[in-house]
Amino acid sequence: MKIALVTGAGSGIGRAAALALSAAGYQLALVGRRAERLEETAAAASGETLVLPADVSDADQTQAVFEAARERFGRLDVLFNNAGTGAPPVPLEDLSLEAWKRVVDVNLTGAFLCTQSAFRLMKAQDPRGGRIINNGSISAHAPRPRSVAYTATKHAITGLTRSTSLDGRAYDIACGQIDIGNAATEMTARMSAGVPQADGTLAAEPVMDVKAVADAVVFMAGLPLDANVQFMTVMATKMPFVGRG
Repeated sequence: MKIALVTGAGSGIGRAAALALSAAGYQLALVGRRAERLEETAAAASGETLVLPADVSDADQTQAVFEAARERFGRLDVLFNNAGTGAPPVPLEDLSLEAWKRVVDVNLTGAFLCTQSAFRLMKAQDPRGGRIINNGSISAHAPRPRSVAYTATKHAITGLTRSTSLDGRAYDIACGQIDIGNAATEMTARMSAGVPQADGTLAAEPVMDVKAVADAVVFMAGLPLDANVQFMTVMATKMPFVGRG
């Protein structure tokens, strides 16, 4: 039996990926800020789950989450670093330092803290090794208007992915990144009403079923550790990404 830990597992992509991993036979550690949403995910899962409410940007809480997962399951095979947040879509010069720091704390520092804890666990377990999958977003490639904090952190996730992949080689720890564009979730519901474009217009954007993302995560997770999807982009086919700007 394999064990997966999913952050941001209470909704959206995190929930969809967690349920797909559960259907594929993984036991789950579900992490997120809202216990009631995690419990809903756990109730929909088909296998064993462990609900772990936590703020991934808090080092002590993150360490406790991974220790609890180790105590319950004995090991960790997959970490899906999915938890993320955004800032208000205001002009760059008006973004508050508080809003900037919150996005950096969750999207980047949180992913680093989870990676660090997973690294320690995966190095020490027997058999050694595991896989880390980072949710990068297509904002790791091209920004939307008024998204400086989110875009900066997602570009940084690419650096985290590459460094983790390199540093993990010696310990059989593989790391890859999935860059997602317009998966249909609560977060993207507004896209049908119009999304700001680079030319200043507002336009509705196509979305795709979040199942496509969940299936891709399961595929990445299921590879043997001598194979790795380093980067994968999964996006709504007709969204205005290629040629953006």
